[in-house]
Amino acid sequence: MASTAVLYTPEVLALATSLAAYRLDEHLPLRGDARSRSCGSTLALGLAVDQGGRITSVGVRSQACAIGQASAAVFAQNAVGRETTEILHAADAVERWLAGQGDLPQWPALATIAAARDYPGRHGALMLPWNAALQILGPPPASA
Repeated sequence: MASTAVLYTPEVLALATSLAAYRLDEHLPLRGDARSRSCGSTLALGLAVDQGGRITSVGVRSQACAIGQASAAVFAQNAVGRETTEILHAADAVERWLAGQGDLPQWPALATIAAARDYPGRHGALMLPWNAALQILGPPPASA
């Protein structure tokens, strides 16, 4: 197994601290919660979506390790402006990638936390924002 120095890089730690810019606003209408069974990390996600189905606002409250916080930051920094179906497809792609069933998904900055794939105990933390989004938006549409 790789060294944790590979996992907790300065870039990962910087992402984790950047999550503070996405405070959970109690007025966000859509709410979801996720918990990692492997480490106990938790995340509350709030979203606002316009009538066209695009994310307009994101808020996060996290009690997670640096990987969970960094993953939430990667999600939050790149979710606004995306259609809900894009979020659902990305969540599915991240889950398949972690399971070894696909390439690294095309989501900005996800490569920064890609080393977590080699740490199965961190998969649940990495999936926190995606699982909370699935709770809010529903399961991904069937692939064409």
